Amino acid sequence: MKNIHTTAGVPWHVSAFRVEAGGAGEAELVGRIRELRARILFDHGRRPDFRTPDGGYADDQELDFGAWHFVGRREAGGPPLGYVRLSTPETGNLFQTRAYLGAALYDDVLRENGLGTAETFEHSRLVVEHQARKLGLGIHLNAFAMGAARFLGAKAMIGTSGTADGQDRFHERFGFRPVPGTRRYVEHYTEDVVIMLYRPGLPSGEFGGLVEQLEESFPAAVVPAQHAVLGATPRPGTAPQDLVRLSSTRLTVAATATSGDPRSGACWQPVLFTPAHEHDRIGLQRLIDSGEVREVLDTIADQLAELVTSREPGLRSSPDAVQRAVSEQLAGTDPQEYGTWVWYPWSGRLVHLLPREEFRLVRTDRNRGRIDRAQQRRLLGRRVGIIGLSVGSSAALTFAMEGIGGSFKLADFDSLSVSNLNRLRAGVHHLGLNKCVLAARQMLEIDPWLDIELYQDGLTDDTMEDFFTGGAGPIDLLVEECDTPYVKIAARERARDLGVPVVMDANDRGLLDVERFDLEPERPLLHGLLGETTSSDLKDLTHEEMVDVILTMVDRERISPELRASISQIGITLSSWPQLASGVALGGALTADAARRILLGQPRPSGRFYTDLEILTGGDRSTLA
Repeated sequence: MKNIHTTAGVPWHVSAFRVEAGGAGEAELVGRIRELRARILFDHGRRPDFRTPDGGYADDQELDFGAWHFVGRREAGGPPLGYVRLSTPETGNLFQTRAYLGAALYDDVLRENGLGTAETFEHSRLVVEHQARKLGLGIHLNAFAMGAARFLGAKAMIGTSGTADGQDRFHERFGFRPVPGTRRYVEHYTEDVVIMLYRPGLPSGEFGGLVEQLEESFPAAVVPAQHAVLGATPRPGTAPQDLVRLSSTRLTVAATATSGDPRSGACWQPVLFTPAHEHDRIGLQRLIDSGEVREVLDTIADQLAELVTSREPGLRSSPDAVQRAVSEQLAGTDPQEYGTWVWYPWSGRLVHLLPREEFRLVRTDRNRGRIDRAQQRRLLGRRVGIIGLSVGSSAALTFAMEGIGGSFKLADFDSLSVSNLNRLRAGVHHLGLNKCVLAARQMLEIDPWLDIELYQDGLTDDTMEDFFTGGAGPIDLLVEECDTPYVKIAARERARDLGVPVVMDANDRGLLDVERFDLEPERPLLHGLLGETTSSDLKDLTHEEMVDVILTMVDRERISPELRASISQIGITLSSWPQLASGVALGGALTADAARRILLGQPRPSGRFYTDLEILTGGDRSTLA
């Protein structure tokens, strides 16, 4: 019996092991596998045939011996939350698909697809516990089984799929296709079942990258056999009653000191404590005892209720059903130990939140219908660079709220001044704070798990390469909102070289600028408005030259009458370019919409687009009679 473990950069710990027929240990392990599967498949009575007369659960299949079994957990040693099985040709005569179709028809299906029994694998019994559903575990397990099959030499994968909850459509997203003429009702499952077929040599649907990643990791992650244990491993450390108790939902703690100077550029990252880990429990207790916490906010009970009703909206009509679902979600864990405690040193607040994936599921639940959960996960896997955190701060916050990007690089050398308060979401207590730090704090107060890198000296020749390709990884999209012509063009030159799309809002007449260098590698910078001008031509400009270049960039013939009238007064009666909060807020919406479409592969062509509210909301545009 061999075990394989991989995380593949996602928040799931997957153990894979193959069970051979014979020993007592293998029989005991298979028994626990079967009980786990059957309990999940029973699904509170939805599939009654998986319950035994004595109240137990049974899913006995000889196919379990000789198969690979994949068990998913949130962390090593934690309770199993999901499972899938991969059967190899050695047990092909026991395949579920063969039993479903009959030997003759099964052979016909393989023959019609140019396949033989010696090269066809079967995956089956993909199940996920209620408390882990909608978090991507099923996707990860399915991709893991597919990657393993590819590594083991499969020419095809076949399997039965239910249809009542869209399981067949789920498999289609991985490249499986229904076999015509095989769909029929099965009493055991109380739903229609269809045969699905996948050819590993063909693309793996929208999850091809994950399948390939897991295929590569499969042989290198062998671990000792004891990791096949299905029960949760007891955690060492203090007893649950020794954990810090924060019983009120809003508790003021005595001392008022904060960690470090809140103006310091180093003070923008929250500290996360997961009480399930002993060292985090100790660290959390020390923080409480230190007197640095000004305020504790614990609404975990409400968050849990939101979580279970986000998964199953029908529960909302029954408070008792919600409470039962919450109890199932906790699975015996003390609510104080569940999830993550987040410490924000700049405000002195300590906040109790759901675990990362569950928090994000609930936080973006109202996006569904516009951005489905699979798209949400794709967006969180993208990295966005933002240059200029004055106008760009609106984009940064909108991206964070909407879940566009899970990683960010922010660049701005400037600090918040009083005159910035007419358009930046900030307070007087933020004056003097670097704009990158201000944006990062606000974004991390929306989602403390965001990966953010700061460039507090702005984008320079020395930091250009690191901003685009270094640090935690290359960016997938650039939002450019800086004021310096040299940087605007130099950044576009590098973006074009790397095939990175660029979006910009000009904060006048709702101008959105899109340059799809990912699709058009030879596209002229700024649509050719500056001709053959390069960044080196824009160094050491006078004030008048800078104004002229900027006006050329934004197309002086299309700017608003108000801006046109203001230009001659800059430096005389006006201190700088006029900007309004409403325009900055609109820019955040426009850049977010464009970025979302680009990162999801939806239509968003290069060009210039105006959302001029004065025109769009003019009297002649009213839809009322």
